[in-house]
Amino acid sequence: MPEILAVLPALLGMDWLDPDWLLDQFGEHLIWVSLVILFIECGLFFPFLPGDILLFAMGLFIALENIDVVPGPPLVEITAAVVAMAAAAFAGNVTGYEIGRKIGPVIYERDGRIVKRKYFDLTHQFFQRHGPLALVIGRFFAVVRTYITVVAGATDMPRRRFYVWSLVGAVLWVVTLTLLGYNLGRRFPQLGEHLELALILIMVLFAIPMVWEYFRNRKHAHETH
Repeated sequence: MPEILAVLPALLGMDWLDPDWLLDQFGEHLIWVSLVILFIECGLFFPFLPGDILLFAMGLFIALENIDVVPGPPLVEITAAVVAMAAAAFAGNVTGYEIGRKIGPVIYERDGRIVKRKYFDLTHQFFQRHGPLALVIGRFFAVVRTYITVVAGATDMPRRRFYVWSLVGAVLWVVTLTLLGYNLGRRFPQLGEHLELALILIMVLFAIPMVWEYFRNRKHAHETH
């Protein structure tokens, strides 16, 4: 187990995908870095950012008083952090939606190295299956939450409907994960010394619906053939 924990940042891809590393590097400014990361992940076609992990870690850091977001007790800080991060996620969604309305089909046809056509196809299938609710459910799927907004824009989903469902999804996603980290940190302070274990748990937890959706798509593909 120690060997696995030691290579967790490598498993995540880079040091800056490790919340502990981010906290060491940016300290009190981590909240601003988090807002930028959430905005990019939710709207600018970069699905390999640590949104889920970062939300959980921010809640944990606030509970353990490792970071001061705003002056006041932890309850005030967690409230301010949740509002700010939900706003950043929603703003990213709106940006992705507007990009999708303007150049979504062009991006799809290019099939780039990062913005891959298969991601669009996966997200479009997800969107067709769940309708507007996909903007809420898709928040908890790493790749889907990045591309769902572009697909919504490219398929001319009405703005008002998109804004409503996207806001609901942003709030639920941020509140669920941030408060999970916050409440666990308040109840089990020692968790701060074993953050890697908690992050692995979060990764596994959110991999389950992705695996389930993958096999569901395969089953559907076999049935249609």
